[in-house]
Amino acid sequence: MNVLWVFLGGGLGSVCRYLISRGLILLRYQGVFPLATFLANTLACLLLGYLAFRYAGKISSGHQLFWMVGFCGGFSTFSTFSLESWYLLQGGHYLWLAINILLSLIMGLSIMYAAAAGGPS
Repeated sequence: MNVLWVFLGGGLGSVCRYLISRGLILLRYQGVFPLATFLANTLACLLLGYLAFRYAGKISSGHQLFWMVGFCGGFSTFSTFSLESWYLLQGGHYLWLAINILLSLIMGLSIMYAAAAGGPS
């Protein structure tokens, strides 16, 4: 049953990440910065931090597997972040590369810090 929770959450997370990418296309975003991946990773950090720190010990293991492992794992994407960073490097977009790496790291850690500072509710 645990594998099923991860599978279902991961599928939903992946579809949501895809919808963010499609939404930015519909909004005609054509910037160099990989905004869809940044948004997905930031939102996944927000959800994961919220669940890990605000609901620590308060949600069932099935919900943890579905949301924290499955959904957040399928929604966020380190491999795409790495590939898009590589493309920025190869394209000579050094400033955007630095912004992507630093902003992603700073946002992720800041979100976790804020969630941890709030502690369990």
